[in-house]
Amino acid sequence: MPGAGSLKSANYLYNVAPKDGTAIGTFAPGILAEPLLGRGDGSQFDATKFGWLGSVSQEVSVCAFMASTGIASLADMQSKPTAIGASGGGAESDVFATVLRNMFHMPIRIVTGYPGGTEITLAMQRHEVDGRCGWSWTSLLSRNKAMLTGHEINVALQIALNKSDDTYLLRVPLIMDLTNDPAQRAALKLIVARQSIARPFATPPGIPAERLATLRSAFDATMKDADFLAEARTADLDVRPVKGEAVENLLKEIYASPPEAVKLATEAMQAKP
Repeated sequence: MPGAGSLKSANYLYNVAPKDGTAIGTFAPGILAEPLLGRGDGSQFDATKFGWLGSVSQEVSVCAFMASTGIASLADMQSKPTAIGASGGGAESDVFATVLRNMFHMPIRIVTGYPGGTEITLAMQRHEVDGRCGWSWTSLLSRNKAMLTGHEINVALQIALNKSDDTYLLRVPLIMDLTNDPAQRAALKLIVARQSIARPFATPPGIPAERLATLRSAFDATMKDADFLAEARTADLDVRPVKGEAVENLLKEIYASPPEAVKLATEAMQAKP
């Protein structure tokens, strides 16, 4: 059910789909917090009330730069002007770079208008831009690993709630560690939480509790199924599941954020000339 970056399917699942456990949906995690952040035009759902089955994976994104630019570390990002390629329109490539510029005053110029990640990477190789943020780590490894192993790019920052245990990223700082200010950390959590539920599956609200429990058990069993995992590896898909209860609790925590954190997050995500 295409439309509005999966907003159409989320609205349908919440308001129209049968509430008997026979309808299951998946959609972009970024839209779940949009109503809270004042960006929820067209949203017709309460994210905390879906019947969450779980998420197939947790995502880590990175900021990476062409080695030829001399941008190799967080300190370089904080002190040297950079041009970041982005798709715009609220995509991760735009959102995370905007937050780093607005909240942490990094000297970032965001160049928008690229159709997608492939085009941003090509722009880096053509030296149109210096790098990109919100670059999915699993996507980087599956499509552009040669750039990493060939030392064409430097990874300067991880974007997630928790650091990855990947050996390539052990020494790469985490965005959550950029501040100790409680309000800023709460705002960051609002923005970055989408990474923790990268591939969410849900039912409409109000399905019978025993059916939700059955579907959650089936989801958990699937995430451990040998055939499923083998197929995922063949397709270079990352499987690091999150249980439905954990997704539900995270969304409830986000929507219970203090007003000052919501205000900070909203301001940090606003595009500026």
